[in-house]
Amino acid sequence: MPCGIAAAGACWHDARMTAPLPQQLPDGRVAHVLALSHGALRVRITDLGATILSLSAPDRHGVVANVLVGPDTPAAHPAGGGPGPYAYMNATCGRVANRVAGSTMPLDGATIALAANEGRHQLHGGPHGFDRAIWRIDGADARQATLSHVSPDGDQGYPGALTATATFTLEDARTLSIRYTARTTRATHVNLVSHLYFNLSGMAGATIHDHRLRIAADAVLPIDAAGIPLGTLAPVQGTPFDFRTLRRVGDGLDGDDPAIVAQHGYNHNFCLSPPRDALLVDPYSGRRMWLSTDQPGIQLYTGNALCDGYRPHAALCLETQGWPDALHHAHFPSTRLDPGDLYRSETLLRFDTA
Repeated sequence: MPCGIAAAGACWHDARMTAPLPQQLPDGRVAHVLALSHGALRVRITDLGATILSLSAPDRHGVVANVLVGPDTPAAHPAGGGPGPYAYMNATCGRVANRVAGSTMPLDGATIALAANEGRHQLHGGPHGFDRAIWRIDGADARQATLSHVSPDGDQGYPGALTATATFTLEDARTLSIRYTARTTRATHVNLVSHLYFNLSGMAGATIHDHRLRIAADAVLPIDAAGIPLGTLAPVQGTPFDFRTLRRVGDGLDGDDPAIVAQHGYNHNFCLSPPRDALLVDPYSGRRMWLSTDQPGIQLYTGNALCDGYRPHAALCLETQGWPDALHHAHFPSTRLDPGDLYRSETLLRFDTA
């Protein structure tokens, strides 16, 4: 696509919009920032990692505040060489998000070695995952931005040249949609995740203990100490993982369930049941976020390892995803992608107040 700054890896198509604002990164690269708005709903996006820098929504009194926790400029983001803990904050993770046991991928009778970055395992696509790349801005206007990234054959060990797209759309004055697609030149695995850190209070320094959460899931995936799924499903009935009705997040965080204590909070995949949705509520601001997805799982992560300016449990993530380590478990929903097939992922975030 021809455009004025294609050589810098970005372009846009709508003459009515302000050009993406460039920003020099500490590592020497140049990133750009896009601003979307629809009524009081406002989103700022950067091509660094197809990351959402801010997502602002009104509270019950009409006060608009950012409901994400994390760096608000590309230069401040660790993915661009900025300071602070590397927690994939609000970025797009891939080629395969979450953990891959032993950094190996069985595929058509072969075992492929992947790049490890969490001990002997791989996390969120490896040491140079999609979150660290400068994506191409293919199109943008005041309410939608589409970015793309080409991951070459062999990138982080994965076979096939993979072309991924991320489209962020303000569907109306209350709803943000996040859509991913991908195509490959060889058989591979794909699991793209938007790693958003939510705190609906919009208040710096607040925790998510008093947030109320509902997740439409009858089971979770038990994990080992490294966060690797054991391959079984555990019913949530009668446990702190039962979010089938609204419950206070802090009740589980402050409890003594061994699976939660071992991770210093929640860091587990919830196996979604129809209608594959969730609800997050902050009782103080009145903000509510209604989530729906076409993905089979949600990783609930309660910011257990946040540090260096971020309190533990300052935010929580609801990562819509394929089940972690699915490439090692034939009975999990498959994350395999073959040439000619199209990977799709869609998540809707709808905000209102009560």
